[in-house]
Amino acid sequence: MVVKLPPFVVVVPARFGSTRLPGKPLLKIGGESMIRRVAARAGEAGAAQVVVATDDERVVRELRGCGDILVCMTRPDHASGSDRIAETAGHFGWPDDTVVVNLQGDEPFAPAAGIRAVVATLAGDEAPMATLAAPIQDAEELFDPNVVKVVRGGNGRALYFTRAPAPWARDAFAQDRDSLPPGVPFLRHIGIYAYRAGFLRRLAALPRTPLEQAESLEQLRALEHGYAISVSPTPEPFPPGIDTADDLARAERWLAAAKGGERS
Repeated sequence: MVVKLPPFVVVVPARFGSTRLPGKPLLKIGGESMIRRVAARAGEAGAAQVVVATDDERVVRELRGCGDILVCMTRPDHASGSDRIAETAGHFGWPDDTVVVNLQGDEPFAPAAGIRAVVATLAGDEAPMATLAAPIQDAEELFDPNVVKVVRGGNGRALYFTRAPAPWARDAFAQDRDSLPPGVPFLRHIGIYAYRAGFLRRLAALPRTPLEQAESLEQLRALEHGYAISVSPTPEPFPPGIDTADDLARAERWLAAAKGGERS
């Protein structure tokens, strides 16, 4: 079924003081800051508005002269990107039915088709929140705690998100943990969400939950409070997000390889 894409806005939460990679929004990839790259991807997807929600004037200065990109200064004490975006929605006074995409500030290579896909997922399901996933390719990725895994039910909705390897292939992993057993749906969660502004405000008003705090995964707050999250496969590959210095180096290599492919 083809879902008509509703108008949408994209908000990029950009916290300056990342614990694993301080100053992450301003770090350069191929000579251009990460936050500029992410915001440009949002614009390419056809968003009615692109807003960067930040807590630091250095990010504001970095985005001056960046076309139609808007910047919203937010409180520094938000627990998650969704909380920061809820403050942004209030600042702009978006109606409850406004479709809001949360494109995390460490996804500089997010494909425009993926941004549109998460909007289509929200529009095609009654779940109040939507996200994307991609197949995990190897055991190293599965066992990496910086790679978030999602377990998806037969109805296309999330059962759980975790930094641990999941689902646990008991018999296969008892014998070998260096390769992935066939037939097991290992999925990497893509750091992008869509929700309507009314639900976003309700979500931000809910208390943080034990699993959310244990795993440091904001989406678990929605699940623990009984809200469904619809999960669709990404239509195009999302290169992994950037959480560590090693990720940043890998992103530089990926970009260099992609440019080399364009020239060949």
